[in-house]
Amino acid sequence: MRVRALFISNPQATTTTARSRDVIVRALASDIELDVAQTEYRDHAKEMARKAADEGYELVVSLGGDGTVNEVVNGLLSVPDEAKRPAYAALPGGSANVFIRALGLPSDPIEATGAVLEALRTGSRRTVGLGQIDEPGDGRYFTFCAGFGWDADVVHEVERQRRRGRRASPLLYTSIATQLFLKGGVGRDPSLSVEVPGREPVRDLYFALVTNTTPWTYAGAVAVQPTPRSRFELGLDVLAMTRMNTPVAAGVLRRMLSERGVPPQGRGYLTWHDQSEFTIRSRRPRAFQIDGEYLGHRKRVNFRSIPKALRMVG
Repeated sequence: MRVRALFISNPQATTTTARSRDVIVRALASDIELDVAQTEYRDHAKEMARKAADEGYELVVSLGGDGTVNEVVNGLLSVPDEAKRPAYAALPGGSANVFIRALGLPSDPIEATGAVLEALRTGSRRTVGLGQIDEPGDGRYFTFCAGFGWDADVVHEVERQRRRGRRASPLLYTSIATQLFLKGGVGRDPSLSVEVPGREPVRDLYFALVTNTTPWTYAGAVAVQPTPRSRFELGLDVLAMTRMNTPVAAGVLRRMLSERGVPPQGRGYLTWHDQSEFTIRSRRPRAFQIDGEYLGHRKRVNFRSIPKALRMVG
């Protein structure tokens, strides 16, 4: 009996075309019973993934970027624990595809489709842990990263530029990050603090990254690793800047781009590894993002690690 699957594609995804989507759909439909749907608005993929569970689909496949992945994941995990959730297979269609590449899948969507089909034939499955923000009963999940401060400011500005018609790309992210840093605001706002249960709060931090895996992102083909020990199988990692000037930032960035990534200890930053829960606060509202999506300005976010949260194919 063939697997019944729902294929969700984002027609606005950065690196896919109608032709490549057709090729992928035909390849999948040759092995599984496939229904096809396209997203039409924000959170549509979340709604469709939740409905797929209600309608008894065994598998959800998505084609899109990290935003599409985040929506599908949150839709699937909105299904009660006692209900049967579909397995999930994610195909890359965005500019970075961090979660998919961190899973070890090819960055080319056609090749990734081949890998998923092979996994379906062999019965290969894996479970991955996720991060969750705010309260357990009403929280949102993230797959690979969250950020408070500078990187969230960058994501916010990229979203504004995309609404004006610009295409998201590593160059756009890098350009905006550099512009914001050179304006000087990043280095003049040590308003953040990290609070880990059982420890004294660490205050006067300039910005903080929370990761569920490594890398945090990609600069083209180069992995950017602020927390190289972070893994889907462990709790959450954090890197926070205690100083923010050009020499310190350049040194940390150089290490992020290196093969080994940023060491656990060093000048101008602190790290926390394999944490099950913690809180990040700000003395004033600061930009906040998860999985490359701006979620507004916040003064407090609670974080939890959710082990073995998601069943993946591939």
